[in-house]
Amino acid sequence: MSDKRGKPRQRVLKAGTIEFGGGAIDCTVRNVSDGGAALDVTSPIGIPERFMLVVSDGTQRACRVMWRKEKRIGVKFE
Repeated sequence: MSDKRGKPRQRVLKAGTIEFGGGAIDCTVRNVSDGGAALDVTSPIGIPERFMLVVSDGTQRACRVMWRKEKRIGVKFE
């Protein structure tokens, strides 16, 4: 099985918030690399293509959605 990611990801389990245009949605960061992350969400509906990810460890990253599944989205850091 080949991995399409440019950089290996580290598994994590951290609380996060997807912030955009005055709104916010809770998420869980499941894995992360220098270039992106996978986020568990209740539903990907209503999450814009670009947003700010704020992680419980204080990290803030601008993100762009690369893919969406039923309860998970993959993002690239901008």
